[in-house]
Amino acid sequence: MAPAAVAMPPVEAPNVAEEFVDHRDGLALEATSDAVDEVNVLKAAMRVKNGTASQEEVDLYEQSQFDADKDKTQFRQYEDACDRVKNFYREQHEKQTVAYNLKARNDFKSKTRAEMTIWQAMEKLNTLIDESDPDTSLSQIEHLLQSAEAIRRDGKPKWFQLTGLIHDLGKLLFFYGAQGQWDVVGDTFPVGCAFEDSIIYPGTFAGNPDSKDPVYSTKHGIYSEGCGLDNVMLSWGHDEYLYHLCKEQSTLPDEALAMIRYHSFYPWHSAGGYRWMMNEKDHEMLKAVKAFNPYDLYSKSDGIPEVKELKSYYIELINTYFPPREGESERVIKW
Repeated sequence: MAPAAVAMPPVEAPNVAEEFVDHRDGLALEATSDAVDEVNVLKAAMRVKNGTASQEEVDLYEQSQFDADKDKTQFRQYEDACDRVKNFYREQHEKQTVAYNLKARNDFKSKTRAEMTIWQAMEKLNTLIDESDPDTSLSQIEHLLQSAEAIRRDGKPKWFQLTGLIHDLGKLLFFYGAQGQWDVVGDTFPVGCAFEDSIIYPGTFAGNPDSKDPVYSTKHGIYSEGCGLDNVMLSWGHDEYLYHLCKEQSTLPDEALAMIRYHSFYPWHSAGGYRWMMNEKDHEMLKAVKAFNPYDLYSKSDGIPEVKELKSYYIELINTYFPPREGESERVIKW
C-alpha cells in the first residue's frame, strides 16, 4: 500500500502572494507540454504501424481528425522526435523520488493555498502564456473549451464535458510550489516500486536514487499485487494535484476522477504496464480513461470556441459538480 501515513515534518506556510513567481516561463512550460503530447501521438502511431496497439486504440486513432491529411504510418520514430522531450524526461525521471513525492503531498496539505473559483482559475491559467506572443494563437481557456466542446458534440454526459473543461487546470501548480516543469507536466508513473520499461525513455532512471534502493527497485516495492491504483503514489504533477483537489472539493464521479488522475499515465493506459497493481475497480476506470484520451490529444485541431457564448453553460456545469456553499454564487476552491 502507498505510505500515506508516513510522517513528515511540518512545513512553514508561505505567503500565497509570493507563490506566483513572475520569472516563471509559462511559454516554455506549454512548449514542453505540447511536445510531450506530440510524442504521445507518435507513440500511438508507431503502435498502430507495428501492430502492437489495442483495438480500442486503433479505432480511436482511425476516427481522429487530428492531422487527418497525413499518413500516420509514416510518422518518424518518437525516439527521434524532440530533444526538448528527452531532456525534460531525463530531469523528471531523476527527480521524481519517493522522498520528493512525500514532501510534495505534505506541502499540498500543509501550505496556505490560494482561493478562487474554477472560472477564475481558468483565467489565472491564461497568464501562463503571454497572449501577445506571435507564436500563440489560443488562450488556455480556449484550449480547455476545445476539449469540453468536442466531448459535448459527441453527446457525452455533462460530468464528462466538465472533466474535459478542467482536466489541465492542475497546471496552476506551476504558480504554486512547483520546482520546475518536471513536477508539473509529462507522463506519470508509480514511485516506490521498479520503474517499468513501459515508461518512456526508461534508461533515464539511472540517475534516480530509488532505482538502486533495495525496496523501491523491486517489482512490487512498497505495494502488493492487486493493491489497486487508489493506493498507489503516482509521480507528482498537474494530474495528481488536480485529482486531489477534485476528490476533496467536488462531487464528480469516480470515472471523472480517474480521467483527471490517469490521463497522463501512458505507461498504464496505453503501453499496458503496471497491470499487476489493478483491482476490479481499476479495470472499469481504464475504460473511462481510454474514452477520454482522444479528446485530450486530438481536439487541438478543432476550431476556436467562443468563450463569452459558452461561459454561462459551463458555469452551470461547474456549479453542479462543485456546489457553491451558502453565500457563494460559485464555489471558491482551495488551490
